[in-house]
Amino acid sequence: MKYRHAYHAGNFADLHKHVALIALLRLLQQKDKGLLFVDTHAGRGRYALGGGEARMTGEALAGAGAVLTALQGRTDVEPELADYAAVIAGWRRASGARHDYPGSPLIAAQLLRPQDRGVAIESQPAEFEALRKALGREARVTAEHGDGYARLRALLPPATRRGLVLIDPPYENSRADFRAATAAMRAALERFETCVIAIWYPVKDARDTDRWLQELARELARPACAAELWVHPPDSRAGLNGSGLVVVNPPWHFAQRCEIWQAALWPMLARVGAGSGGGSRVVSLTGERR
Repeated sequence: MKYRHAYHAGNFADLHKHVALIALLRLLQQKDKGLLFVDTHAGRGRYALGGGEARMTGEALAGAGAVLTALQGRTDVEPELADYAAVIAGWRRASGARHDYPGSPLIAAQLLRPQDRGVAIESQPAEFEALRKALGREARVTAEHGDGYARLRALLPPATRRGLVLIDPPYENSRADFRAATAAMRAALERFETCVIAIWYPVKDARDTDRWLQELARELARPACAAELWVHPPDSRAGLNGSGLVVVNPPWHFAQRCEIWQAALWPMLARVGAGSGGGSRVVSLTGERR
């Protein structure tokens, strides 16, 4: 495996994904009944932004770092962005690490209630060991070493019949990872048709991602939407132009709210030189509830 998320932790794509993740969990937790959170590609869980790999790229400074700074002391921001800033600040206080950044498993661990539980799965041995240590004795999220896609078959459906699955592969081989994510989504829905599934994907060439979204729309029988945030034109040669998230069975009003907070988030990134031609969109893949 060549991809190492430590170089990219806290970048605009992490920011986008984590605001959406927190929003999804909050919406699902409007009901008292417990839920299962599954992270199929959990990573190491905790990332140092003050040095090492993150400092080499500088992506965190122009992503989460810039936005968290912009949000400080403001009361006029969308609630999803304020909630994201509060969750990150709360984790940093609790962990005593001002310059570290939590991955999805540690963010979920902050939010899960006593009646909820989480499973964070990582296949790479060194990353798994780091994840296990990062979670520590956190009883609500369990670290597992294995194939996240394979584990979905055993974990779904949960007894509570409520769940959120985050699928976030490395996309080292983009075509293969898109196919694998689609197959995992299909298998999960066969076992648990009302499961909320969030698939993160990179926007490198809009023609490729639009083709994939069209394929999903043709086969999905459940409500779904795609939310995208770009820091460069989606068809440019910049590399990672944008961050996307397909959400199947989105909670009520998720897509509508996503349009609003994405539109508020983009100008914050633009002010720190994210590039011209960026923006955001939320599109329906089926007749999703808004």
